[in-house]
Amino acid sequence: MPTMRGRPQFFETEPPLGRRISIANRGQIMRALILVAGCTALACGLGFNATARAAPAKRPAPVQAKSDAAFTSFIAALWPEAQARGVSRDLFDQVFQNMTPDASLLKQHTSQAEFIKPIWSYLSGAVTPARVATGQEMQRRYGQVLADAERRYGVDPYVVLAIWGMETSYGQFTGGKNVVRSLATLAYGSSRRDFFRNELLIALTILQQGHISYSAMNGSWAGAMGQTQFMPSSFTKHAVDYDGDGHKNIWTSIPDAIASTANYLADYGWQRGMTWGYEVILPAGFDVGAHEPQTSRSFSQWASLGIRRADGQGMPTGGEGSLFLPAGLRGPAFLITPNFKVIKSYNNSQAYALGVAVLSDRIAGAPSLAGKWPTGDKPLSTAQAMEIQRHLNRLGFDVGKIDGKIGEQVQTAIRAFQKRRGLTADGYATASLLEQVRAAR
Repeated sequence: MPTMRGRPQFFETEPPLGRRISIANRGQIMRALILVAGCTALACGLGFNATARAAPAKRPAPVQAKSDAAFTSFIAALWPEAQARGVSRDLFDQVFQNMTPDASLLKQHTSQAEFIKPIWSYLSGAVTPARVATGQEMQRRYGQVLADAERRYGVDPYVVLAIWGMETSYGQFTGGKNVVRSLATLAYGSSRRDFFRNELLIALTILQQGHISYSAMNGSWAGAMGQTQFMPSSFTKHAVDYDGDGHKNIWTSIPDAIASTANYLADYGWQRGMTWGYEVILPAGFDVGAHEPQTSRSFSQWASLGIRRADGQGMPTGGEGSLFLPAGLRGPAFLITPNFKVIKSYNNSQAYALGVAVLSDRIAGAPSLAGKWPTGDKPLSTAQAMEIQRHLNRLGFDVGKIDGKIGEQVQTAIRAFQKRRGLTADGYATASLLEQVRAAR
């Protein structure tokens, strides 16, 4: 991503409960009620008795009045910065006229899934037969554009297709939120105000440059835009006008979106002519602790240790890779190249990068993975992952930020703990490992 997603609902301010009615007698009351189409005394919130003058209905204060006033002040304070970036006053006023914050986005931004999805569950949802088939159809339809983008940027076209498929299912689900409103809401009230404020100002400059109209600038709940979900800052750095119409249009121009994605990966260091990696088969009794995963070695060195490609082909004669065990020694194993980390620059998640990698291979015609996942393992919850991070820190293993995410730094710490305890040092976080980390002193 570079992106975050969701479809929370818009909120609306509560309508008035009724009109004030001043009438003299029961007959006038009844005639007045008849004139109010479809509105009974109960529905409108009017209380009265048959023998007394109706009491005026008390109008409640708008639920969001205070919040909306603060939001309006926040928007007004944006103008000097927007002006300094070349945004016109007319555009600024048109964009923010009558805008209200989308309160549901703040709930979306702060919510956390209770459980960390196992990588095999993630992949089963990411690499579906339908997504593979559609990717192959898109390859046939846009083969010339993909081939030209590969010549220009040196990026594997199947990886570009896979990112497109992962991000929006080839443009089917690009997000229904107005990007400016989403970013304004998050810049106003989220925990990452500075980040979203900058993205909001960049989005205004994109509008000022005429690449897209305000009404068509739609995207995810967090402001990721277009076919392959660029944040505004990524758009500014990496989007290209492939079709030459004067607009970098990643929303409706598929050639622009394809070329922009390839340019993004090239800018992040994609190595021309190199794959993302290979699924491999480890020899029986392989001592993973003696051969540190994530340490890069030549493919010939890995082959000398008895590691072979799962597809039966020989290892490359050049290049390097590192061992990647996303589910420990009990799951599939991979040798990944530096290009795998380039995919992670799009979305800093091992599961996402592997999803892109496997989907790209499947679109290119490769079979399913040979290795089997340890599906009997119970996934750690976010709270449990945070607990294992805290215990590892307590024991002197640096895990970085306590965030409930089992990334490379946490896996390195786990392997160090496993080595100290004489365990299989595969870096895989399980419930049984958590119990041992809890008890360690």
